[in-house]
Amino acid sequence: MKALVTGGGGFLGGAICRMLRDRGDDVRSLSRGDYPALQALGVEQFRGDIADAEAVSKAVAGCDVVFHVAAKAGVWGEYLDYYRANVEGTKNVIEACRKHGVSRLVYTSSPSVVFDGSDMEGVDESVPYPAHFHAPYPQTKAEAEKLALAANSEQLAVVSLRPHLIWGPGDNHLVPRIIERGRSGKLRRIGRRANKVDAVYIDNAAEAHLLAADNLAPGSEVAGKAYFITNDEPVVVWEFIDQILDCAGIPPVKKTISPGLAYFAGCVLETVYNGIGIKSEPRMTRFVARELATAHWFDISAAKRDFGYRPKVSMEEGLRRLRQDLA
Repeated sequence: MKALVTGGGGFLGGAICRMLRDRGDDVRSLSRGDYPALQALGVEQFRGDIADAEAVSKAVAGCDVVFHVAAKAGVWGEYLDYYRANVEGTKNVIEACRKHGVSRLVYTSSPSVVFDGSDMEGVDESVPYPAHFHAPYPQTKAEAEKLALAANSEQLAVVSLRPHLIWGPGDNHLVPRIIERGRSGKLRRIGRRANKVDAVYIDNAAEAHLLAADNLAPGSEVAGKAYFITNDEPVVVWEFIDQILDCAGIPPVKKTISPGLAYFAGCVLETVYNGIGIKSEPRMTRFVARELATAHWFDISAAKRDFGYRPKVSMEEGLRRLRQDLA
């Protein structure tokens, strides 16, 4: 099998590349940079922007399956920047798959596409998209997921995966942010509730993509559907944050602010930053305030049933590996 992984130089994309190569597949990556780690794996690298239709077409040509992982992630920034990467980029991938006769497309989405700011406890994929989003990232990822699923056809089978809070050794987003803010003393517990959230260890998230691809074909049970992907072990959010901090030798978070104050602070900071054109990320946003103050864990029965997903690395084992990596 010849597979393209968009964003192969990233955390999840790189893990998918490794797993594909480990089982003997031919792999190419489309990323904006060059990555020695991918070269060492024997991954063919195409350099380009996902929003560049010509670059995407060149990378897709000759492939049997595409894993569309590349995206602009974050909690702050201009909507148009997110739209260009997430929506236009996905349009380019779909068109390239059609042009070159690729029959399978695995799209990496996010549970944030259905987050409405309230508790989500044990929900499944029947939960609808919200009427309003608190940040450009979930809004544009939802738009892109709709496009991807609508592209499912007899010629191109499409599945969307929604991994939640991917973490582990090599993470360049979630874990470093927690550690940096913990070291600087900027972390505050939001509320005193023991609200639970789902997360997914990197190896489990990557394997879910391979399993979905292997079970994907035009007209198959998987085609045209979205699936939540988690470790199936909901954790209390602040206990999990403290465990990550402990892996780096940082004391647990003690200071607390109310959810209402955190949300108000996010509103004020967003208004100020937008008003005077500050590009850096505020210490708090409305989206982050709601994410940290609510429960969001998911029923993954559909992924288990339809393509045999079972998380192999537990949260406990993942923390052991992270501690070893940070030592």
